[in-house]
Amino acid sequence: MRLLIIEDEHGIAGFLKDGLEEEYFAVDIAYDGKTGLDHAMTNDYDLIIIDWMIPAISGIEVCRQIRKSGSIVPIMFLTAKDTLEDVLFGLDAGANDYIKKPFAFEELLARIRVQLRNKNQGDDALSAGPLEINPATHQAFCNSSEMTLTPKEFALLEYLIRNKDKVCTRSRIIEHVWDIHFDSDTSVIDVYITFLRRKLENAGCGNLIQTIRGVGYIIRES
Repeated sequence: MRLLIIEDEHGIAGFLKDGLEEEYFAVDIAYDGKTGLDHAMTNDYDLIIIDWMIPAISGIEVCRQIRKSGSIVPIMFLTAKDTLEDVLFGLDAGANDYIKKPFAFEELLARIRVQLRNKNQGDDALSAGPLEINPATHQAFCNSSEMTLTPKEFALLEYLIRNKDKVCTRSRIIEHVWDIHFDSDTSVIDVYITFLRRKLENAGCGNLIQTIRGVGYIIRES
């Protein structure tokens, strides 16, 4: 899952990035509204967190412009603007949720997961053939037997299974799972795909991950 944080206070932005990366999210940061809006318009995010009072373009206007583009990406305000009128104004601008500063990270994380569940039609468990994963508990099962995966292996498998029957390009995979710009010379994806295939085959799930030569990878239901 790839998130965008638009927050001008570097300390808060860094705290959020560190905490969310520990929860296996890929996180981009923008420190002003113009940069944040550019990121939102050119990249594919699973959720965006915006502060209201940011330089260049206000968070409210960033939210409005994202919605005007037709995007339905979940948007959460995280701001010190804390009156009822502020909350209603933010929601009316197109936000899905509104959290007031100061905040508890555990609450923010819980609300992020709610928005992501809603975005993915409320499914807690995801499946493809004999494979089932639970993003909330970071567990993966093959034929009902639990598999042991590293955090990065799980993140890669979750991305593929959320997009089953669709070709996942190498650039999309590395941006969503590793949060770095695509480099055609990198072999990190191939290495982790090899790890996953070996574990899936050893667990009895067969060759679920297929290569689309020159493009990327796909998990097919059948």
